[in-house]
Amino acid sequence: MIRLLADPLRAQIVALLAEGPACTCHLVEDTGAKQPNISNHLRLLREAGVVVTEPHGRFTYYRLVPEALEAAAGHLADMASQARARSDARRECP
Repeated sequence: MIRLLADPLRAQIVALLAEGPACTCHLVEDTGAKQPNISNHLRLLREAGVVVTEPHGRFTYYRLVPEALEAAAGHLADMASQARARSDARRECP
């Protein structure tokens, strides 16, 4: 998830989809990126389970899967908690 969102355009797409479902044409307009580039990023996000598609007439809308973002946020929060709790547990060098 971190690698997916490390790409600025993918992060922007996710932020836009957080505002509600959108089709590729909306994302092209909102980001200024080329359609093939947007489609490639959406494919990666879909394969990772971050977005799902919803057909609507002749258009395909993309919608965020909030649970995917919540799971990633929970994992990061757990690591932060562990790091906070073990901040003084320095390993000795051999």
